[in-house]
Amino acid sequence: MSATSSLSDVNALATHTASSVMNLGSDFFVVIIIIAILFLFAWYIGRGPFVAVILALYAASAVYTVFPYMSFLPASPASASVLAHVGLYAALTFGFYLILRRVVVSDFLYIGVIGLAVLSFLGAGFLIALGYHSFDVTSVHHFSSAIQALFAPSQYFFWWFVGPAIGLFFFAR
Repeated sequence: MSATSSLSDVNALATHTASSVMNLGSDFFVVIIIIAILFLFAWYIGRGPFVAVILALYAASAVYTVFPYMSFLPASPASASVLAHVGLYAALTFGFYLILRRVVVSDFLYIGVIGLAVLSFLGAGFLIALGYHSFDVTSVHHFSSAIQALFAPSQYFFWWFVGPAIGLFFFAR
């Protein structure tokens, strides 16, 4: 084996490792951004509206699964299909948020900072798992194997789905 071939093998391994680490980091950066958005929303807007958002995600999921006009949404190209489905879900979530915001009052609600962080993490997990199982985001973006191992299996979807509700049960007082 010559020195140049072993050097090229080392370079290929280093390049592959660096790209894998960067891909994994960028995918976890997406998760961190969603967590940060949810946490900052709860921190600045309030705990009551944050609970209303979490409950609106559940209500929108229920209506989204039985929405009778899915055939009117575009099926191709993949990016337009994903955007149409996400837009429909976001519109349903916003509508339920407006309704639930009137019901959930923050005067009698307390969630600590650690509870907000945990609920933000569980909410982000809920949204990413929903993206895998309801919106088929893998047709638009291929996540790293670590993200796929956490969110793609259908056995885990149940736990990501009930996670925010369980978190609310334990952290909201």
